[in-house]
Amino acid sequence: MTPTVVLTGGSDGIGAAAARILSTRAVDLVLVGRSADKTRAVAEETGADFHIADFARLADVDRIATQIAADHGRIDVLANNAGGLFPGPRITEDGFEKTFQVDHLAPFLLTHRLLDPLLEGGGAVVNTASIGARIFGRLDLEDIQTLTTFSANRAYGNAKLANILFTKGLHERFGAQGLSSVAFHPGVVATSFASDSGTVMNRLYQGAAKRLLTSSQQGGGTLTHFISGTPGREWTSGEYYSDRLKVARTNSAAYDPEVVRRHWELSEELLRRRGWL
Repeated sequence: MTPTVVLTGGSDGIGAAAARILSTRAVDLVLVGRSADKTRAVAEETGADFHIADFARLADVDRIATQIAADHGRIDVLANNAGGLFPGPRITEDGFEKTFQVDHLAPFLLTHRLLDPLLEGGGAVVNTASIGARIFGRLDLEDIQTLTTFSANRAYGNAKLANILFTKGLHERFGAQGLSSVAFHPGVVATSFASDSGTVMNRLYQGAAKRLLTSSQQGGGTLTHFISGTPGREWTSGEYYSDRLKVARTNSAAYDPEVVRRHWELSEELLRRRGWL
């Protein structure tokens, strides 16, 4: 049976690079992207199905999840790769801080909506995290959206830490039912990422140091490694990996089971208050 792979952030950067690699393999590829033109172009190039969604609008996430679940009774891999670093704090139309919503709440909701086809396929969830979780993350569960202590770097670090906490939570809650999950750092990739953040990260990504960064093709190869890898062989469920494909240390909060549990519960509560769960 041809495996079904759902890949978000597939219109550009490492997502588009991974899509091109996967198009050479026997997979049923479903791309999700924010830009209609870019997503359509990558889909046409790779022969993939595609959906357009802006993760700053949870209605978009809900809409595509409903369609994907209707089209695919079984999903083998969901790669939560969409995200970004934004100035702010900015509040979305859903009432959440933008970095927190785009990088964490939206993939958290999408994964919940696709749990049935993922469990049907004994599937895997691959979360693109970042070394930024360790460098910039300063998690306060009383300020989970990083509103009162906002800086673009801190909000991004906390959102990437959220991806890792979510990975561990998925393993703990659904591992016994056959679902696997992994988080990884793709490298500091030379893409348009952080182009509007106005931060030191922007200067790193867009400035003279850009020539020293990992290419989109290399980052896409790392993403593809986890998408195509077999849990228990190429990677271990519930772990965080470096771009060298090794289990790596991350923010200390990720090793506290109480933080993992409470972060999940708070995320669910925020979405439930708005009627999404």
